[in-house]
Amino acid sequence: MCDDETLERQLSRRDFSRFAAAAIAMLPIACAGRSGKPTAKVVGSRVDVRTGDGVADCYFAHPSSGRYPGILMWPDFMSLRPTYELLANRLVEAGYAVLVINQYYRDERSPFLEKADFDNKEVLTKIRTFSARLNAATSATDAKACAEFLDAHASVDPARKIGTFGFCMGGALALKSAAAVPQRYGAFGSFHGGLVSESADSAHLLIPQLRARALIAIAADDDAKDPNAKTQLRAAFSAAKLPAEIEVYEGTKHGWCTPDMEARYHPEQAQRAWGRLLTLFAQAL
Repeated sequence: MCDDETLERQLSRRDFSRFAAAAIAMLPIACAGRSGKPTAKVVGSRVDVRTGDGVADCYFAHPSSGRYPGILMWPDFMSLRPTYELLANRLVEAGYAVLVINQYYRDERSPFLEKADFDNKEVLTKIRTFSARLNAATSATDAKACAEFLDAHASVDPARKIGTFGFCMGGALALKSAAAVPQRYGAFGSFHGGLVSESADSAHLLIPQLRARALIAIAADDDAKDPNAKTQLRAAFSAAKLPAEIEVYEGTKHGWCTPDMEARYHPEQAQRAWGRLLTLFAQAL
């Protein structure tokens, strides 16, 4: 979960557009093991996905022709907003069909903000209330509905496994998703996600239910606060006999992979983590 530390400075909407677009353009496209990016253009739009709990508003992007592995992306605490649409488009360029869900659709449609804003106390209070209602059961509901949406779309190859990954709290939601529908989700990724806690609902307790390869990219300041978390994760994946790349990224702060978190975004390490994610998807999907 994101902490409440105030960002060092905020971006205007215009500055965000310039900064985020430039930052995301730096992310690698092609990955080891794939034939390269599709020649088709990116097609992206807002879509509604019906779940057992209502209608989830999402952003869906895919190449304009061909069939590709599907990906379910989970945003951070601030949910679906422009930076995640840009990231989804970048992943499409690498050869995937990407669905980004608003995890708070049960309470309010997105976007709540144009960019991350931890100074907005009214929004923070509202989102904390929303996030408190999410658990393994809601993640399972969403994971099943999103997998069905992806499998039914003409741009997705249903014979290929689906991947899922998330940022911040989205990392835990991605793990819970992969555990809920293990026969479909073949890869799981977490960028600065809180996967280990003392709660009975801690995401790491679901690792035995996975059938997915994993990439867990840990922020250095998160590791400093809980240095035992990576050890618990490594032990859990080892016991489950599942391959997992678990690494603390030196010099990073929580939020370092999300371009609109400008004060925390670490371009070099974000590029490296993104490249490792692409390699994971190439190997597992």
